[in-house]
Amino acid sequence: MQLLPGVRNPATAVTIAVATTAIIFIALMPLASSKKQLSSRECEDLGFTGLALCSDCHTLAEYIKDQELVTDCLKCCTEDSDDATSKITYSGAVLEVCMRKLVFYPEIVGFIEDEKDQFPSVKVQYIFNSPPKLILLDDEGQHKESIRIDNWKREHILQFLQEKVKRSSAI
Repeated sequence: MQLLPGVRNPATAVTIAVATTAIIFIALMPLASSKKQLSSRECEDLGFTGLALCSDCHTLAEYIKDQELVTDCLKCCTEDSDDATSKITYSGAVLEVCMRKLVFYPEIVGFIEDEKDQFPSVKVQYIFNSPPKLILLDDEGQHKESIRIDNWKREHILQFLQEKVKRSSAI
């Protein structure tokens, strides 16, 4: 009986099998350690919103060969399930933007002027030098997720808020 085709010495075959197992184990170690979830603030600091599905991180790994980036992505992702992200809703939101930069975001200006009143649980906060983002809040008004909306159209902001933010309560 031959363990590996082309290898005649059984000791060599065992050594190759052990080495192969060790290499596979070492290669999978970063994926195992990546299961430690980071807080939403830590993910935002790394450039992730926390709304990505883990399958997105695996797709990223196919194109980006930076293992550290993929590991960070896996620490910030949501496990895939039937419609996992569509079930998440928030009690309120803060639209944070720099007043001086608003001129560069006519879609956001349009939303603030025309549609913002439809969402009593969404507040606008002007923070110097802040990129436009939605800070999503839990029932206690605590920061849960943050999403950059630099390139969003007005209808995308409306649709997102209608699906994700409860309208009833004001914060």
